[in-house]
Amino acid sequence: MYIILVYDIEMDEGGAKASRRIFKTSKKYLTHVQKSVFEGEITPAMLKKLELELSKYIRSDKDSILVFKSREERWLQKEFWGKEDDKTSNFF
Repeated sequence: MYIILVYDIEMDEGGAKASRRIFKTSKKYLTHVQKSVFEGEITPAMLKKLELELSKYIRSDKDSILVFKSREERWLQKEFWGKEDDKTSNFF
C-alpha cells in the first residue's frame, strides 16, 4: 500500500524530543517530503511495526499522526503549489 504520514507535535517541554524521535523513526520506513510529511510504499506488516514504534514517542494527549492510505501511488493525484524543493521532487 502507499501512504502519506503527517504528524503534528505540540512544541512544549518534551515536544522537540518527541518530534526528533518521530522524524527519525518515520524516515526509516518512508521518504521525507516536507517538514513533518512522509510518503512511501509500505506493507501492512511494516505499517503496523511503524505504528508500534511511533506509539512510544507520541503523546496521545498533545500530539497527532495522520495516515492517508491508498492501494498504490498511481491512485493519488498530487499537485505542488508554491516553491518546489529538491526534497519534494517526487511530487508531480
